[in-house]
Amino acid sequence: MTVSTLDPKTALVAIDLQARIVGAPVGPIPAADVVARTAELAAAFREHGLPVVLVKVGAGPDEATPGRIQGRRSGGAPRPAGGEEIVDEIRGAGDIIVHKRNWGAFYGTDLDLQLRRRGVTQIVLTGIATSIGVESTARAAHEHGYHVTLASDAMTDINTDAHANSVDRIFGMLGELGTTAEIIELLAKTR
Repeated sequence: MTVSTLDPKTALVAIDLQARIVGAPVGPIPAADVVARTAELAAAFREHGLPVVLVKVGAGPDEATPGRIQGRRSGGAPRPAGGEEIVDEIRGAGDIIVHKRNWGAFYGTDLDLQLRRRGVTQIVLTGIATSIGVESTARAAHEHGYHVTLASDAMTDINTDAHANSVDRIFGMLGELGTTAEIIELLAKTR
């Protein structure tokens, strides 16, 4: 479904836009475009006094990610320093930071609590990877009763076929899709 409306209490939720993830080869949309469009959305949400949630994946400094050796990526090489940080372009004062250790941003985190305490009834999702973190979070948001909107031009994947499957087959069953410009236009009309 094409995006038709935004609830008065809508939050932007950006998935895994961290330096190491943004630096990986992705497609069909370049990571730089995903970051730029997410930054546009974040600025619009902040301007309207709506929550911006930045989700980051990975273990804390004293914990290993399940199934992985602490601080290492596949192949055993250490992760680059600073690679876990959310990219500067999308960060803002007052943003909510959610740390996750799974694909989706709801399980094992305080995301639902953070949204509900602010009266949020709808989320707009962006991020990398479409078929992993974004889709898992969209599914859980739908199951939690949130209205879900997906910014179709502000997400990408490590696998273009998986991206297309999520966008073309899955997301329409979970919510509405719209471009960054369409979402910002609706946001202005709702306020």
